[in-house]
Amino acid sequence: MPGIATPQQVTATAILLAVYAAVILFFVVRGALKIKSMSDYAVGSVRFSPVAVGLSLAASMTSAATFIINPGFVAINGLSAMLSFGVIMPLASMISLVVFTKGFRKHGQTVKAHTLAQWIGSRFQSPSLTRYFGWLALLLITFIVLICVGLTQVLSNALNAPPLPVLVAVVVFIFGYMMFGGANSMVYTNTIQASLKLLVAIILLTSGYEHFSQGVHGFIAKLAAIDPALTHATNPGSYLFRDYFEIIFCQVVIGTAIVCQPHLITKSLLLDSEKDVNRYLLTAVAVLTVFFSVVFVGLYARMAFPGLMLNGQELKMDKIMSAYVVREFPVYMGLLIILGLISAGISTLESLIQSLSSTITADIIKPLLPATAFGGAGGFGREILLNRAVIAVLGGIAIWISYDQFVNAKLSVAIFAQTGVYAYFAAAFVPISFGIFLKDAPRSAVAWASVTALLVHFGVYFGRLTPYMQAPVRNPGVSAALGIVASVVVGGALYLARRRVGVAAAFTPVEPHPRPLSKREGSLTISVKS
Repeated sequence: MPGIATPQQVTATAILLAVYAAVILFFVVRGALKIKSMSDYAVGSVRFSPVAVGLSLAASMTSAATFIINPGFVAINGLSAMLSFGVIMPLASMISLVVFTKGFRKHGQTVKAHTLAQWIGSRFQSPSLTRYFGWLALLLITFIVLICVGLTQVLSNALNAPPLPVLVAVVVFIFGYMMFGGANSMVYTNTIQASLKLLVAIILLTSGYEHFSQGVHGFIAKLAAIDPALTHATNPGSYLFRDYFEIIFCQVVIGTAIVCQPHLITKSLLLDSEKDVNRYLLTAVAVLTVFFSVVFVGLYARMAFPGLMLNGQELKMDKIMSAYVVREFPVYMGLLIILGLISAGISTLESLIQSLSSTITADIIKPLLPATAFGGAGGFGREILLNRAVIAVLGGIAIWISYDQFVNAKLSVAIFAQTGVYAYFAAAFVPISFGIFLKDAPRSAVAWASVTALLVHFGVYFGRLTPYMQAPVRNPGVSAALGIVASVVVGGALYLARRRVGVAAAFTPVEPHPRPLSKREGSLTISVKS
């Protein structure tokens, strides 16, 4: 909301952003110098410590949604949103991360997969599945839009600037340097960003300590004085947290499947050896616990803006967090927090650009071109140029859709993003889980399961099926959870049916031999039948 920041804050923010950009570019150049192939761009050529990769994962897994958007949900809906976004979903996602990582990495290292689509295709020996998930990855553009909107909200408030030029500058800068750095520079920058986010998360979580002067009961009483609905575990008046089905069941399902995104689960392929996995996971889980807790700050923001009004204007959900930071913190502390919020968005955006551009280049465009297009001495250069062109196109699409969300968003850009992102990992959940845990899962089972997830999710959401879809704002978590459950049922049924057929075939009597049997063979046949 232009006009919040003082002239001193605007000047200091501009200087700080210039310094931050210079540091990022330093590490981008350092990483880019080590890229010798698309494999280096996609999964890196530098060997990083498991702690650094764990920090990179934590930075990628908690984006602008966690630090900027979701606290707005908590500010408006209270403890019900906190339980959903701050407890249930994070707990399910971290358990899922630990369970999935080792099996995924083992197969990924064996087949040298560079993208999630390649991992699925090689696991089930199906180029069609690789192409299918390559195209499906385009749904992740919705997540890119969410982050671009979140970053623009923070920076436009801090700089007192209109959103469109800020949006263009953000996209040009980040997409521009990601044309060159890839996975090598991303781990460097993500490690810096995660460290900064950790510091900022602690500052934010302690910023409302005065509200606990009368203990937890006093804190709850302050919320109840604003709106009693803020203190209940469910909020029947909300669009997303009406009952325990939405708050617990759906978030357990979504949290379990959420790691099945290319910029998350493929992080384990950056590890040097199997012995690094435990340290990587321990680092990631410890840092993620702090990051996910930041949504609690939404309650502090509600106490700062009890009527959700600022300067006589209604505060939109996506602007609540940035308004809280600019108004409540002194200039230099506010600058540090703004830097942390920016890092929250950039870290995930880098991972999305790297993984999505690699997938589009390797799994969609490259198979459509002649094999000779990338052969010979200049093949690597041509492939890198193609990847950079893909990133440029993605940047243009991001600007177009993001600006539309500023103008036409329903409640929050998060609803738009969840509709697309949830569809992707709902479709990927069975192929990845069956591929890790079931050695003999048939490709037909995972293919039909994936299609089922998409049909159910989009059918329920856009068809307004079930009572949960009758409100003006629909909850994508409900439709995606139903899609994942339906996908598991279909995939499991086809898998069991195939096993029963296999077992029955193993015990089917052998047909009589077409040639005359010898006396010895005949006696054996008789003895078996008897």
